[in-house]
Amino acid sequence: MSSDLEIAKSVELKDIVDIAKQLKLDSDDLELYGKYKAKISYKALDRIKNNKFGKLILVSAITPTPAGEGKTTTSIGLAQALNQIGKKTTVALREPSLGPVFGIKGGAAGGGYSQVLPMEDINLHFTGDFHAITSANNTLAALIDNEIYHGNKYNLDPRRILWKRVLDVNDRMLRDAIIGLGGKTQGFPREEGFDITPASEIMAILCLANNITELKEKISNIAVGFTYEGTLLKVKDLGYEGAITALLKDALKPNLVQTIEGTPAFVHGGPFANIAQGANSILATKTALRLSDFVVTEAGFGFDLGAEKFFDIVCRYGEFCTAAVVLVATVRAIKMHGGAKVKELTIENKEAVKKGLSNLEKHLENIQKFGMKSIVAINKFISDTDEELNIIKEFVESKGFDACIVDFWGQGGKGGIKLAENVVALVDKHICKQRWLYDWNLSIEEKIEKIAKEIYGAQAIDYTSDAKKDLKNIKKFGFDHLPICMAKTQKSLSDNPDLLGRPKDFLVTVREIKIASGAGFVIPITGEIMRMPGLSKSPSALGMDVNDKGEIEGLF
Repeated sequence: MSSDLEIAKSVELKDIVDIAKQLKLDSDDLELYGKYKAKISYKALDRIKNNKFGKLILVSAITPTPAGEGKTTTSIGLAQALNQIGKKTTVALREPSLGPVFGIKGGAAGGGYSQVLPMEDINLHFTGDFHAITSANNTLAALIDNEIYHGNKYNLDPRRILWKRVLDVNDRMLRDAIIGLGGKTQGFPREEGFDITPASEIMAILCLANNITELKEKISNIAVGFTYEGTLLKVKDLGYEGAITALLKDALKPNLVQTIEGTPAFVHGGPFANIAQGANSILATKTALRLSDFVVTEAGFGFDLGAEKFFDIVCRYGEFCTAAVVLVATVRAIKMHGGAKVKELTIENKEAVKKGLSNLEKHLENIQKFGMKSIVAINKFISDTDEELNIIKEFVESKGFDACIVDFWGQGGKGGIKLAENVVALVDKHICKQRWLYDWNLSIEEKIEKIAKEIYGAQAIDYTSDAKKDLKNIKKFGFDHLPICMAKTQKSLSDNPDLLGRPKDFLVTVREIKIASGAGFVIPITGEIMRMPGLSKSPSALGMDVNDKGEIEGLF
C-alpha cells in the first residue's frame, strides 16, 4: 500500500494559473509562490467582493480518537465528488502547524487520493503565513518589554503582562520560563511562557478579519497588560498596531492550491479547535464562496469544539450561513468509545460498536441545536466489517439522519459520489436557517453554562479562585458581551480526556479565563488543557528524512 507522500508524488500537478482559471481568476489576480502555490491579491479580492455566495457545507466529526477519523480527507474527497457530479466546488481548509507535523498527529493535508497538494510544502513552511504570525506576535512581545525597559512611561506592571511569546513547535520546556537574566543591559527578569503559534491571538485575528482594515483594528484592541494602578492597556495605547499589521499584510491574503483531482483549494490560517476557534480564515471561506457554487470547509476536532465555535464565533463575525453539516464517523472511533482498546480496533466487535454509538448520538443532538440538516459520512477502513458498518448506518437512520459509507482515502472523489448527491439534495430543499447556541449579551457565566451543559452534557461548572478573579476583570473592563472560545480536551465530551463515549454527571472546571479582546472572544481554560503541547516519546520526526535528491521522505 502506498503512503500518502508516495501517492502525492505520483500526481502530475497542474499549474496554479490553470487552477485559478476554474474560478475565473487570471494570472494578474495571483501572487505566485512557484508553479503550484499562489496568494490571491487584494485587487482581486476587491473585484469579487460583491459576488453572490455559493452554498457552504461544514464537515465536522464525532469525538476524535488516536485512530484518526479522516475529517480533512473527507472534506477534500467531498469537494472532489461534488465536482465529479458537475457542481463547481472549492474546498477551504486550515494550514497545518509544524508542532503536530513533527509530533504524533502528523500532517493535515488529507490522505490517500484525497489530499491537497503540494503536500510537503503545505505541511511545512508553505507560503510563510505561520512564520509571519509568529514574528508579529513576538515583535509585539519585544516592544512591550522594551517599553518597560526604557522608562516604563505607561507604568505597566511586569507581573501582569498578558501577552505571551509563541513558537510553532511542540515544546513543553517553554510553557513556563524566566526571561531577562544576565544583568541590567539584558533587560529585566520576569516570568514568561510560550504558547504554540496556532493558539496566538494574532492567528485568531488573522482568521477572523474580513479585510486589512479590520485586521489592524483588531490588533489595536489586543489587551497587553495591566498598569500598577490596575488600568488595562491595549496595543492602540502603545501605538504599535501599524507595525504589527505590516508584518501580516501578505499573510492575510488567502492561499490557493489544488487537490489530487485538480479541485481548487484555499488553505489559509490554522487555529487549533481545542484552544482556539479551529477554522480556516473568514477571508478564504468568503473568497471561495464568491467564486464557487459549493464550498466545503471543516471545523477542527469534534462537533463539540470546532463546530460549536464555527457557528457561535466564525459564522457570526464572517456573516455567512452554513447550508448543511456532514458529520464524520468511523467504526474504529465508535468501537473505542464503546470500550475497545486501541490495539483491538481492527478486530470485529459489534458490541463495542453498539455501546459507542452514544457518542455519535450526542453529536447528532448537538447539530440540531443549531438548526442544521446533516448527513453522517461513515469513513470506511479496510478492517471494518459489513455488520459493523450497518449497525452505524441503521442507528443514524433511526435518528432521522441519512448516512453514507465513503472511501475517499482509497478512491478519491469517486469514493463518495452518493454522499455528494445526497448533500446536493439536502441543500437544494433546505433554506439556510442556522441558529446560535447563545445570545452574546448573556453573562460570561451563562454562556459558559450553555456550552458546558447543552453541548458537552455537563452537570455543573466549577470556577477556581483564579478564574473568579478573571471574571471580575472581564466585567470591569466591559468584555462580558464577547462570545466564548472554550479551551478543552478534544479527547472527550467532558474536560477529562479519560471519559470516553457519552459521559454523564460530570463537572467542568474552569481554571482561568483569558481575554482575547482583539480577536473578540474570551477563552475559558478547562481541565488540564495546555496552550503549548509537548512531544511524544516517539515523535513523527523520527521517521522523516531528506534523500540525496533533496526530496522529503517519511512525511504523512
